[in-house]
Amino acid sequence: MTFANVGTLGTQPGRRDEVVAILTRRNTELEAAGCLLYEVGVDDDEPDTVFVVELWTSAEAHRASLQLDSVRASIAEAMPLLSGHMSGSRFTVTGSPLRA
Repeated sequence: MTFANVGTLGTQPGRRDEVVAILTRRNTELEAAGCLLYEVGVDDDEPDTVFVVELWTSAEAHRASLQLDSVRASIAEAMPLLSGHMSGSRFTVTGSPLRA
């Protein structure tokens, strides 16, 4: 079943767009690792927050992706820009009205 990881990343004041740029760089390894969807968003009412929605073929595929060199490099680049405030939810998707 599909695995979802939905969350927020708090950024240092004024650094949100830099984090968005890091997270939205093209990375073909993610699809090969089992990523079905990776969307990054912002809300101007929360100027120091980045929203991320991920869908994966499995929780294992998501965990394994964290070992990819490209993912580890992106995490290392983004970490100094983050405030440490993070939240989120992880769950198994059980269905959708958009597909059979």
